[in-house]
Amino acid sequence: MDEILTRSSDLLFAFPALLLAILITAVAGPGIFNAIVAIGVFNIPVFARLARGGAMALWPRDFIRAARVAGKGRLRISLEHILPNIAGVLIVQGTIQFALGVLAEAGLSYVGLGTQPPAPSWGRMLSESQTYFALAPWLAVFPGLAIVATVMGLNLLGDGLRDVADPRTRRGGP
Repeated sequence: MDEILTRSSDLLFAFPALLLAILITAVAGPGIFNAIVAIGVFNIPVFARLARGGAMALWPRDFIRAARVAGKGRLRISLEHILPNIAGVLIVQGTIQFALGVLAEAGLSYVGLGTQPPAPSWGRMLSESQTYFALAPWLAVFPGLAIVATVMGLNLLGDGLRDVADPRTRRGGP
């Protein structure tokens, strides 16, 4: 099962995620639901690979061996020892992927495959502002600044959450 999942994620990594999201939304039709599914499907392998790599690095460690000797099963060890040690990395990656998702949705909406009117979308606002750019350039500036602020805020949030969730930063002393 591990080999099948790993090779499946490798197959999805072989193609650019945004281009495949464009392909899916072009085939399934424009709309926010199809854009969310397209963006979400191609973010799953990132988390699967990151979690697998972190877990594989922790299983041979001494504290995991001690938990096995204490009689804990694989599921309990995974929940009590593995997950807390990889949570920080997964949280940071989650905020980065969410920021990339915001950019991908804006890109899909910009080309007309994401959110459809009358629902608001920063990408569609940027697309529609091109018509009036000579008369009112701020129509493009404000949605662009909103995207930049959101992406930067999500990245900073991820850094802060990593510091809180990482067991190595909770210890006192040097």
